[in-house]
Amino acid sequence: MSRNRLSSNVVILFVVGWLSVEMIGTACAQPKSAAKKKPNSQSEKAVRYTFRKLHDPNGIGKFYMGREIAHVMGYGFNGSGARWLERVEREREEKLALMVRSLKLKPGQRVADIGCGSGVVTALLARAVGLEGGVMGVDVQPQMLARMQMRMKKFRIPNVTAVRGTQKSPRLKPGSIDLAIMVDVYHEFEFPFEMIREIAKTLKPGGRIAFVEYRMEDPKVPILLVHKMTEKQVKKEISQKEFGLVFKETIGVLPRQHIVIFEKPTGKKKAAGKTSAAEKASRR
Repeated sequence: MSRNRLSSNVVILFVVGWLSVEMIGTACAQPKSAAKKKPNSQSEKAVRYTFRKLHDPNGIGKFYMGREIAHVMGYGFNGSGARWLERVEREREEKLALMVRSLKLKPGQRVADIGCGSGVVTALLARAVGLEGGVMGVDVQPQMLARMQMRMKKFRIPNVTAVRGTQKSPRLKPGSIDLAIMVDVYHEFEFPFEMIREIAKTLKPGGRIAFVEYRMEDPKVPILLVHKMTEKQVKKEISQKEFGLVFKETIGVLPRQHIVIFEKPTGKKKAAGKTSAAEKASRR
């Protein structure tokens, strides 16, 4: 009996040893690419966005490129947020008509009012581009869109289309927009990188994107700190190569806000500064 057991143990040890060698050999034979770790999307997101427990109570505790993202000014209880956008004194405080004139829109152009709210600015933009043009009023809040549509109907403005966007996309057709504008909105985007990347896709070559933000440089502007942005911060965030946008100008005619404008280069502008092989040969 003891010999049989000994023989059995020897056989078992031999089989286990053989399997171990096979497994090691198989692992060593795998290509190097298989041993590479897959990119961790969570860690990539953590690099782009950071979170802090201690933060401004008017922000969401989420930070992007050193800036805390502000709480969204929503529709509010019984439309209180929408009514604040529609307050009579807003024109005196912000000079909305002057803002639209400074954009130098042309009849027939297509404009996207991102974060349009109840449509106060949307109506001004629609008149600026005329019936030949059109405005896409984009918002993530259905109550705001419904109120905006009622406003357009009340003032008989037919060239406005309501679009329900998402936190990461305006859901507009690529290459269809001459101007995308965000009035006191960009600093509230929960996913600013993803949103600007998608907005940039909607622009036509030569199309512009305008950021109207309360000036953080001016301490006299009576707005909560996280709802302000410096011109430098806007440029820093929008100049990222992934967006393919170039800074055009900053318009400083408004009493409380600056208008920072970027542009999507045309094919000609992209080629500017590059010398063709034929031109180089002719100079030799």
